[in-house]
Amino acid sequence: MGRECNKVWRWLLVWAGCLVMSSHLSAAPVEEHPEIRVIIDVSGSMRRNDPDQLAAEALDLLVALVPSGARAGVWTFGERAANPLPPSPVNPEWRGRARALAPLLVDYQQYTDIESAILEAAAGEPGEGQRHLVLLTDGMIDLPDWRGRKPAVDQASRAALLDDHGPRLVEDGVVVHAIAFSQEADLELIERLAQMTGGLSAAVVDPGALLGAFTDIVDRIFPSDRVPVTDQRFLIEPGLRGFTALLFRGEEPVTLVAPDGTRYSADSPPEGAEWRSESRYDLVHVPNPQPGQWRLEGAPSQDSRITVESPLSLQMTELPATLYLGFEMPVEAWLARDGEVVAADELPAHLRLNAELHDAAGSVQSAVGLRQQEERFVGMLPAPALTGTAQFVVRAEGQGFRRQRVQPVNTLPAVSARHDETNQRVLLEAEHPALDRDNTRLYGQLQGVHLAAEPVAERRWSIPLPELDMALSVPLILRGEVTLEGETHELHLPRLMLFPSVDTAIDRVDASPALEVTRFHEELAPVRESRGASRTPLPEPVERIIQQIQELPAVAQERWREWHPLLVNPLEAAMQDPRKAWLLAAGLLLVLLIGWRKSLRQRRARPREEPHV
Repeated sequence: MGRECNKVWRWLLVWAGCLVMSSHLSAAPVEEHPEIRVIIDVSGSMRRNDPDQLAAEALDLLVALVPSGARAGVWTFGERAANPLPPSPVNPEWRGRARALAPLLVDYQQYTDIESAILEAAAGEPGEGQRHLVLLTDGMIDLPDWRGRKPAVDQASRAALLDDHGPRLVEDGVVVHAIAFSQEADLELIERLAQMTGGLSAAVVDPGALLGAFTDIVDRIFPSDRVPVTDQRFLIEPGLRGFTALLFRGEEPVTLVAPDGTRYSADSPPEGAEWRSESRYDLVHVPNPQPGQWRLEGAPSQDSRITVESPLSLQMTELPATLYLGFEMPVEAWLARDGEVVAADELPAHLRLNAELHDAAGSVQSAVGLRQQEERFVGMLPAPALTGTAQFVVRAEGQGFRRQRVQPVNTLPAVSARHDETNQRVLLEAEHPALDRDNTRLYGQLQGVHLAAEPVAERRWSIPLPELDMALSVPLILRGEVTLEGETHELHLPRLMLFPSVDTAIDRVDASPALEVTRFHEELAPVRESRGASRTPLPEPVERIIQQIQELPAVAQERWREWHPLLVNPLEAAMQDPRKAWLLAAGLLLVLLIGWRKSLRQRRARPREEPHV
């Protein structure tokens, strides 16, 4: 009992510290505050799936990142839903009431009523504005026996949530962001809820990734300017009001090194700074920072970010929370000063903008350079190649100016597929909102045989299957065509494994759930066991050298981004002046002649080798 009390008091102290800092953590004042309502699962399975009470730590972080003035509230649910902290403005009074919530997060209940929790948290008066629900659950709908016969009562609650309540949530301006905290959670349910309402969904298997999932949702609701972090370095320009560093770390403590070489830590923060060090992250706010290049020590993870407060900010049109394979996306971005769009003739020198889509591992899926149209920059982002969680990044770089905006997104197939073994058919359903039976034609290929899909509803199709050996797992290749705005596009969909649970398989490659990352451009290649799967581990110094070598291309690309405006733009300007262009051409010709002459001399001076045995 004493150990449990210590845990509760520890979380109370953590909560209080984060609340004190929260007034400083808004990267910019928020003009219109959306309302955020957090719903935390306290069913009995959370005792097993969250033994370290990371749900409380994630809630602490979310509360710390919510800007002052925004409205926020907290719900808990198991067999019944409760609202210990009703929605109200984030201010000292609200923070004081939040201090008493930690014990409620370990008040476990036996059942899991997700439907009632969402309906109660979403309730509000018409015209209240957009409400963001953040659902954290580790299970499936599991109602008590007195509610009806199981599993029918659970299935009816699930169907009502998706088919009846989901469309009403959209009409009422409610966005559902959902995090599955274990493999036991209903991944399809939270994914569909988030997709239909315009929210984010994430499957979190590693408890350490839970904090990253929460910060992604905060980034989605309260976007802010960041500065890029490259090789654990970031540039702070003159005139910034301050920066906030959220640093996810391992066992090593984090150290901030200022441009003048001064080293700062949790024990010795910069003057006027606030530094909060938790078990998995450090949260640092530095007002009026020293301009120049700062450095990080302690190997923070790639989820770390540096947000800045500045009159000059990067803005962009909001991207949908869900992108679809095979569909490109228009992008528009601009700079604003104190909320007003910066005119074209007042933009920073040599300004260039580009947009990228990063997968969960941080690799670039697709990218496009944005072309300038007066004060705006526009482009078309190529279609994503992978499903799963992703980061959409717009980066602006000019002389003495670097900014980026990040919008977390989910990428899904345009059409989902499910094998109905009982009726020997495959059921297809349009996920992309623009697809229907009138503009979309779907078909499959099963062992070389063409199978046409027949429409069974406005956005659903069925593919009848021939007699199959249930002891053999076979892949069904899915393809399609869609006609939108007079243009026909080919749809490449993930293959569907029929009878995937059997041991004998023709092809072991199958379509993973949409919340996981699958490389569909490699789908025709069979999966082979890696040759290095059983290799002897290398010594740690050798592994570190290999890792640094593997990171060289990314570092070189980043360095090119930094020097590109300084090298290319003067050349382009010189080419506009005929006299400068002639001087440049003459200089290049002279360099080539000197190089050729030096090479010729080396050839003549090379000693002749005598033949030998």
